[in-house]
Amino acid sequence: MYDLIVIGAGPGGYVCAIRAAQLGLKVACVEGRETLGGTCLNVGCIPSKALLHASHMLHETHENFEKMGLMGAHVEVDWSKMQDYKQDTVNSNTGGIEFLFKKNKVDWIKGWASIEAPGKVKVGDTVHEAKNIVVASGSVPSALKGLEIDNEKGVIVDSTGALALPKIPKSMVVIGAGVIGLELGSVYRRLGAEVTVVEYLDVITPGMDAEVQKQLQKTLTKQGLKFVLGAAVQGATASDDGATVSYQLKKDGSEQQIEAEVVLVSTGRRPYADGLGLDALGVEMTDRGYIKVDGHWATSVKGVYAIGDAVPGPMLAHKAEDEGMAVAEVIAGKHGHVNYDVIPSVIYTTPEVASVGLTEAAAKEGGRKVKVGKFPFMGNARAKAQFLGEGFVKLIADAETDRILGCHIIGPSAGDLIHEVCVAMEFGASAEDLALTCHAHPTVSEAVREAALACGSGAIHA
Repeated sequence: MYDLIVIGAGPGGYVCAIRAAQLGLKVACVEGRETLGGTCLNVGCIPSKALLHASHMLHETHENFEKMGLMGAHVEVDWSKMQDYKQDTVNSNTGGIEFLFKKNKVDWIKGWASIEAPGKVKVGDTVHEAKNIVVASGSVPSALKGLEIDNEKGVIVDSTGALALPKIPKSMVVIGAGVIGLELGSVYRRLGAEVTVVEYLDVITPGMDAEVQKQLQKTLTKQGLKFVLGAAVQGATASDDGATVSYQLKKDGSEQQIEAEVVLVSTGRRPYADGLGLDALGVEMTDRGYIKVDGHWATSVKGVYAIGDAVPGPMLAHKAEDEGMAVAEVIAGKHGHVNYDVIPSVIYTTPEVASVGLTEAAAKEGGRKVKVGKFPFMGNARAKAQFLGEGFVKLIADAETDRILGCHIIGPSAGDLIHEVCVAMEFGASAEDLALTCHAHPTVSEAVREAALACGSGAIHA
């Protein structure tokens, strides 16, 4: 008898299992993949960041090395070796989780799970018993009507297929201008492909700050990505040498087509709970296929909890990790907590984009009076030295209390810089608190302080 069985070993599941074991519970984690880590470590966050890093290094050799006096022939790409590097990165991370399971005495039950009844998890022909069950089954790429994904063929692919194409295509159409589409589109553009992004909405990165959206599209366009916005994709047909995508422009209703060697369908993800037997168990679901949970991540069935992409909220690995730790605390009889108002999001293009809290528009729509402090990275010495002067830091503060409500960064190391603001928001800090905090010089983090100063009497270097 286990105290807890976790179904799924992605960021939410494996973190939940390890935390519960650290709290003294007897824990098992069920995972059917050959390796731990779920989508994120195997075919998502980690391999995509490896390719983003490698392709950015290539970009630097071609665009900036000579400017710094680093002379010599341009670097060429060995796609097979780059794929090996990507896989080595994945292996080191997934192997690390297996080590952590052993270290913390978490049993890995290999196979695919179904919940036979409360407290009973079937894997293969064996039924395992547990006092509590946490469903951390994650998500899968969303399908788009009229497009048949075939990752093996490598013509019309989803994000998983795009990470392992047999060769670098000469051209690619990316359907969807969200995080995944822009990141992978950037990878293949740097590697030499002609990349066109087709998006249904009139803006890229839906939900982000409007100024950030505009700056990111401008910068990516300069890097060679092409954008077709306000376009409703009707379908795509594959052939031996590529695919043809059909779409309709919303502004005039005209029918258009575009051809490419590879089409990446990147229209979001949907929660995945297939085969778990939740319907028969009586677990309530939302209209969009998420598992309903209360404020303590408990489902409608006693002793069954759910976290991560399987439940409502942003589909982010770190959100799942926070929920994994919190639900482990709850099951162990402690107080688990997740502050959903302070969950950052990051796009790992170059420049990076990061945000937390409210956008300026959302704050105003909520009836708040706000003040905005902005600082351009062109005023930051370190950023300019690295040829990363494009972009800015935008800080949103309450006009009456000066309390920080949100921050939006587009520029170098944005995904790291945002956490300073996250900590400040967790402690209810004001913009002045941030402005009065000494920042080392020369660092790109000084831009955050300057934005905070801009919420008051003014930035120094703007």
